Order: sequence, then C-alpha cells, then structure tokens
Amino acid sequence: MGIALSLMAIAIGAVLAFATDVAVSGLDLAVVGWILMLIGVLGLVLSLVVWPRRRTTRGERAVPPRQQVVERQVYEDPPL
Repeated sequence: MGIALSLMAIAIGAVLAFATDVAVSGLDLAVVGWILMLIGVLGLVLSLVVWPRRRTTRGERAVPPRQQVVERQVYEDPPL
C-alpha cells in the first residue's frame, strides 16, 4: 500500500465515519469508516518507515575506466 492509497483510505474512512447520515441495514457505516481510517494510517506508517529502506542505494560504485585496446597489424612486403 503506497502513500497515495493510504491517504485515500483515510479520506474515504473519514467521510464514512463523520459525514454520512445514511442508514444501511446490517452495516454501520461509521464503523466501516473507522476501520478504513485505521487501515490507511497503518499503511501510511508502513510505507514511510519500513518499505523505503529496501529502495535505498548502497552508495556509488566506482566504475573502472575502459582500457583502450590497440591492435596493430603489420604488413610486410613480399620478397622480390
């Protein structure tokens, strides 16, 4: 779960928990909103703390310079 998806889950959860006044039989939208916000916060913390560590570079590696290969061809004149 990336940062954008986490923020989206938090926003949708907040809308469901605080801004809806709709009654659905067998489903409490406020609880669903709180669950979405909890999942979003957990995903945000994980994506900021744990997952970027595997994307870090280990420093610059020195690349050795290319060696120029010189090939000499020697042509001899045939004897007369």
